[in-house]
Amino acid sequence: MNAGSASSHYEASTASNQPDPRRWRTLGVLGLVQFMLVLDMTVVNVALPRIQHDLGFDGSGLAWVVNGYVLMAGGLLLLGGRLADMYGRRRVFLAGVGVFALASALCGLANGPAMMVSSRMLQGVGEALAAPAALGLIALLFPDDKERIKALGIWGGLTGLGGVSGTVISGALTDLASWRWIFFINVPVAVFVLFVVPRLVSESRMVRDRQRLDVSGAVTATGGLTAIVYGLLRAVTQPWGSAAVLLPLIGGVGLLVAMVVIEARSAHPLIPLRFFRNRTRVVANILALLNTAAFFTYVFLLTLFEQQVLRYSPLQGGLSYLPLGFGIGAGIAIGTGLMPRLGVRPLLAMGFFGAATGLLLTSGMKVTTTYVGGILPGMIVLGVSSGLIFPAVVNAALHQVTGQDSSLASGVQNAMQQVGGALGLAGLVTLAFRYTGDQVGAGVEPLVAASEGYALSLRIGAVALAAAGVLALVLLERVSAQPRNPATESIGGLP
Repeated sequence: MNAGSASSHYEASTASNQPDPRRWRTLGVLGLVQFMLVLDMTVVNVALPRIQHDLGFDGSGLAWVVNGYVLMAGGLLLLGGRLADMYGRRRVFLAGVGVFALASALCGLANGPAMMVSSRMLQGVGEALAAPAALGLIALLFPDDKERIKALGIWGGLTGLGGVSGTVISGALTDLASWRWIFFINVPVAVFVLFVVPRLVSESRMVRDRQRLDVSGAVTATGGLTAIVYGLLRAVTQPWGSAAVLLPLIGGVGLLVAMVVIEARSAHPLIPLRFFRNRTRVVANILALLNTAAFFTYVFLLTLFEQQVLRYSPLQGGLSYLPLGFGIGAGIAIGTGLMPRLGVRPLLAMGFFGAATGLLLTSGMKVTTTYVGGILPGMIVLGVSSGLIFPAVVNAALHQVTGQDSSLASGVQNAMQQVGGALGLAGLVTLAFRYTGDQVGAGVEPLVAASEGYALSLRIGAVALAAAGVLALVLLERVSAQPRNPATESIGGLP
């Protein structure tokens, strides 16, 4: 297939305004992969004590079972998105799923810390290839305005459901079988996807017109993101002013600045600078970062609170999140129904203000807290509100994206989610731990100190979410999910 003819089934169908009849089945299969990818960001949390015991991790090394995945996924997502646009979204997606399946099997077979961490990093590489390619395909398969809103709503909601389900699935498998099965279950899912997707999805890529990958831009963008995520993750165990934190953060920012200079001069940029001229798209990605920082901090700290303070078993802790999943599902249904009539801006504002309220309700946690009276109310409010946020922010992040750059836009959005998760882990979670340590040093009973530290971080997360709600009201335009015709636009042809 030559570059000129490779613009794909999607471009032909968009030009004739005939959607792919396989689009909803394709959404189901690609959505399964998205669920699996997001789930693996949180699925290890509940199982970490068992992994530490069986593989002989020390305390600082254990954090890299989570950090290794986030580091590689967050650093490589932009590159993965551009590779998908240029060399074929289906091809890169299948390659990513294959890498993820192999890495999952290696994680399950790990016999020591080095094998586990390296395999988790390889999983992150698989996500960086598969996630933006999959979302890029979804954005192209649904040219109709209302259908696209619904499809992206379902897709965005899977982010929250995957994050919640990780704790439920991990708790059940860790208690009833072995932590190794939290990785092994990915393999049959991936094999199924590798078999089905080529039969459902036509290849699509940008009209290349002698386009080649901007190597300098790719190196600086990937290196910059990786260094920033690494610096944020190091802040979990090192002071913010230490060289271990500041050097990678400063180096990462420097590489991203160099990337901007390179992209401005490049004839074939990795990220066309016109991509960032759309205010709604830029704001939406900032909102995605703030949302995931607060949401995954909530899941992480509440898991610790339930197991360390309330003495829940892994299975009890996992099952305790079921109302959050149901709430997210309800919010998705409400949001996708209202979005065509209200638009994204009011839904995001309501969602962020509601999520802030949910965190504030939860921040009343004490050693005497009960599940029904102290945890469940905030969990329900947060769940429904997050269900409004996740699909709306995805629609805003893909606002007026052309078929040429759909996977790149998806890579940017996914990268912001990963950086947000790292920021929550490095900032809010670290703050909770350090406050707890200071309180214990001052003579406060450890469980009381832990509860107060977790509560403090949740309140700060609530402030961040409320600020996000204000940003949504003030800066977002009215979002239309209708894509432009990629056959008539040049690379990066964005407003």
